[in-house]
Amino acid sequence: MRIGVDLGGTKIEAIALGGGGEVLVRQRVATPPSYEATLDAIVRLVRDVEQEVGARGSVGIGVPGVVVPATGLVKNANSTWLIGQPLERDLSRLLDRPIRTMNDANCFALSEAADGAGAGASVVFGVILGTGVGGGIVIDGRCLVGANLIAGEWGHNPLPWMTADEFPGPPCYCGKVGCIESFLSGPAFERDHSRRSGRQEASRDIVIAASRGDEHASRSLSLYHDRLARALASVVNLLDPDVVVLGGGMSNLAGLSEAVAALLTTYVFSDSVTTRVVMNAHGDSSGVRGAAWLWPTSPSGT
Repeated sequence: MRIGVDLGGTKIEAIALGGGGEVLVRQRVATPPSYEATLDAIVRLVRDVEQEVGARGSVGIGVPGVVVPATGLVKNANSTWLIGQPLERDLSRLLDRPIRTMNDANCFALSEAADGAGAGASVVFGVILGTGVGGGIVIDGRCLVGANLIAGEWGHNPLPWMTADEFPGPPCYCGKVGCIESFLSGPAFERDHSRRSGRQEASRDIVIAASRGDEHASRSLSLYHDRLARALASVVNLLDPDVVVLGGGMSNLAGLSEAVAALLTTYVFSDSVTTRVVMNAHGDSSGVRGAAWLWPTSPSGT
């Protein structure tokens, strides 16, 4: 049995996969905003999953950052309480077994490239649009990690082709301003809408209001589409992937992939764009499936 854990900014999800990749059990809890509480939540989830299935499993963790092999410490996490912490080492001790970790966006991209919306494609760029903005690159079935462990981290490049009223951009937790994440994350979308409309509304409510013809909501949604197209165009210009798979909570906005695909030709350095922009096949749980598959074999044989 393989257990995968997706450590997100708002939720922690755990699943157990059988030998054929079937989901045996799934559990979720809210993400606590402290390191020790996060450790406790992950350990409880793994133990609860094992108790429900009645078997011990390997454990892979998708993290919102990376664990540096030389130090064993987390870096580049938008869940900032994880930064500088020995997450993999602590969980290995608490769960009494080896643990494998990988960036959550890489786990998502691996899952979708293997048997999801990017299956069969040579180059897949997996996008996370959620509490933060991340990305993962899969080439011929293998994840590109990079020399600095940051391959695919497009969320911390500046938003391309900023307009005068966008420049220099909102501050980002990384210390810079104008990062793609500071425009395209879920909280950033809601803050931008509130700033221009004077209304505090959730993302889904903004989309509903736009569908009913609300001027402010329609403008906010149009801007989001255009900014995402600009940001992805820079990825296409550099990587030229066969397919871009959208994931994370913001990917659930109705019509997002179609709207962005139509706008790519405005920005990509090509007279035509064959890169497909598609929704994920495995929903919010694609990343946790990828985490489970960090172990190629199951210790229990199930």
